[in-house]
Amino acid sequence: MDSTDLNAVVAARTEAIVGRLKPLEGPLLPILHDIQAEFGYVPQAALPVIAEGLNLSRAEVHGVVSFYHDYREAPAGRHVIKMCRAEACQSMGGDALAERLLELLGIDWHETSANGAVTIEPVYCLGLCACAPAAMVDGEVIGRLDADAVKLLAKAVQA
Repeated sequence: MDSTDLNAVVAARTEAIVGRLKPLEGPLLPILHDIQAEFGYVPQAALPVIAEGLNLSRAEVHGVVSFYHDYREAPAGRHVIKMCRAEACQSMGGDALAERLLELLGIDWHETSANGAVTIEPVYCLGLCACAPAAMVDGEVIGRLDADAVKLLAKAVQA
């Protein structure tokens, strides 16, 4: 499928989502959520469709997508790791563990590995302060991370 066909598919699916959710009060966030659920990210081709459907500018829609960290502008890897960067996790050695994980994966924050296996993102509290340092892997939280756990995690997501 070439990019023109892909953009047409994105536009059609986005129009359907906008049409379904437009009657809600404050529909932009639910629309973006459903679009990301549909495609795995918020494609650029969806932005003008959303803007037109909600009578917003493309800049306003882009501003919301870029403001909220959970919206992606590109597909994520097969595995998504969210490392907690909040104070409780930092105080328990989370910074060093996060740096080690980045090193083991060979990527930086908000990046996806070249083989598409893993994306890593910082988050600012997973609510596991008593079990710091913590991470979330594919939606499952992991507390009390240590160097061995980080090494195992890196191997597991690259497999």
